[in-house]
Amino acid sequence: MHKKTNISFKAINKLAIPAIISGIAEPLLSITDTAIVGNIQNHPTEALAAVGIAGSFISAMVWILAQTRSAISATVSKYLGAKKLHEIDSLPAQIIAINIALSIIICAISLFFVAEIFQLYNAEGLILNYSVEYFKIRTIGFPLTLFVFSVFGVFGGLQNTFWPMLISMVGAVLNIGLDFILVFGIDGFIEPMNIIGAAWASVISQFVMAILALVLLLKKTPFKLKISLPFNKEIGKLLSISFNLAIRAAALNVALYLANSFATKYGNNYIAAQTIAFQIWLFFAFFIDGYASVGNIVSGKLLGEQNYKKLWKLSLKLSKYSVGVACILAIFCGIFYFQIGALFSQDEIVLTSFYSIFWIVLIMQPINAIAFVYDGIFKGLAEAATLRNLLIFATFFGFLPVLLIGDYFNLKLYAIWIAFVVWMFIRSSVLVVKFRTKYLIKNP
Repeated sequence: MHKKTNISFKAINKLAIPAIISGIAEPLLSITDTAIVGNIQNHPTEALAAVGIAGSFISAMVWILAQTRSAISATVSKYLGAKKLHEIDSLPAQIIAINIALSIIICAISLFFVAEIFQLYNAEGLILNYSVEYFKIRTIGFPLTLFVFSVFGVFGGLQNTFWPMLISMVGAVLNIGLDFILVFGIDGFIEPMNIIGAAWASVISQFVMAILALVLLLKKTPFKLKISLPFNKEIGKLLSISFNLAIRAAALNVALYLANSFATKYGNNYIAAQTIAFQIWLFFAFFIDGYASVGNIVSGKLLGEQNYKKLWKLSLKLSKYSVGVACILAIFCGIFYFQIGALFSQDEIVLTSFYSIFWIVLIMQPINAIAFVYDGIFKGLAEAATLRNLLIFATFFGFLPVLLIGDYFNLKLYAIWIAFVVWMFIRSSVLVVKFRTKYLIKNP
């Protein structure tokens, strides 16, 4: 008999808490870069803006290619639920090899056009120079990050979020320590490297995380990294899922690009404030995404078991837990509203711009929570086409019109964040309706 999948509070949080810790490691690194760079002695506002612009483009590349993480997780969990894991022995090595090859090609192309890319973000002068310098170093770690994310997908499919958490914690602690050492220097030993130091801190930590991921994959999973032919029977479907999710991520990044581009157009203090607000938004997103990860890995297993009743219950529980966490985070940030801004910048003009829209970031968190949970569930159910179409619609028929209307009325950062609220509302509401329509029928 099949062992029943446990979706109790304890079982869900046993997966979710390590996933939360693992998930927040990435935005924590970005937040650390933002806070430290925003407090350097020379040109802190320009440096902060450059990290925001370059970091946004790096995140765009990672998110587009790292969609194989969700595809791997969904595939492995489905075979785990069906007790047929041996049938995909060769799959992880093959998809990881494809991922790394693509990342190297994309890095080479982007480096060739790096200045032109950041000019599209309206970067110029010192901000453009800083963005290019920071990006050229950060791209070294791009293939390493994609390798680590692929390994996380394998562990997720095996219903294990502990080892990804451990890897992420090591990377985060190392990156934060190196940030302080390399950005500010050590008197008499290491000269301050400013924004370049932040970039090298990230690359070194990514290298260490990749080594840990490799060792744990070989020792703690039934899979090996021996690349063999022919391709596994699931490779076509996995690449199809990944492709659809990559298009979805591209649409998502159109919204992020437009936000940064418009903020840069408004002035240095606006893009600096936008960088702070978005890094906090991203931290919230990855924090709440711990429950979305549970939706991803458990829904795939329940699909393999064809247990639709439990799938329905899972969606309700994850929604309740994630909204609760989102409200707690929003209330905490509301209490320390002004102290949080002061962590990132001492420039009063930047802080005034940030404080004017930070409340919007906070009140939208429950909406985000629902969107992220159902995102995770639909990824686990391998419904990548649904997610692709929804993001395209939400971006071009929700975010973009609202942004353009707000820009026309000179709302500046308000326009950007009102557009984000509309964007997230469309994403959450459509997924809830579609899930209820499809799976409530199977769960009378």
